[in-house]
Amino acid sequence: VQLQASGGGSVQAGDSLRLSCAASGRSFRSYFFMGWFRQVPGKERELVGGISWSGVVPAIADSVKGRFIISRDNAKSTVYLQMNSLKPEDTAVYYCAANESPTGGGVYDYWGQGTLVTVSS
Repeated sequence: VQLQASGGGSVQAGDSLRLSCAASGRSFRSYFFMGWFRQVPGKERELVGGISWSGVVPAIADSVKGRFIISRDNAKSTVYLQMNSLKPEDTAVYYCAANESPTGGGVYDYWGQGTLVTVSS
């Protein structure tokens, strides 16, 4: 399974960005639970949120609730992270990941390479 994240960049506070994560490979299945994580250098990786194959988002980080939206297009094997009202504290490398469990239980099995988002004030 390969996960290709894209859409990162440098923006101003208050702007929006949409990250995409395209999955490929013979082992990928549309029922995989997909997640978005982020990490600031020197800090632990943080789960932003995840989405099931049916589009259910069980939980999303409090720090982004009301501003970030996770969605997926199973026909394109792509997951999206719509980020609105961006703040400087959202600056991080964003990673997508795939979990072979449909419910997202256990560890994530596959990881993308990350895409950098920089938000300036």
